[in-house]
Amino acid sequence: MNFLRDERGQGMTEYILLVFLIALLAYAMVQVFGNTVKNAFNSGAAKLRNAAR
Repeated sequence: MNFLRDERGQGMTEYILLVFLIALLAYAMVQVFGNTVKNAFNSGAAKLRNAAR
């Protein structure tokens, strides 16, 4: 049962899982808040355009 004690590659696997979870969370946040952020930026841009006139 030496393979149970062999920890080589464990760090890389944990790193890959962490990166995957962060990417999944970022994707979910874009899906949930994407339109809200887009509308806020568009509103701000419209105010700047009107102020520049």
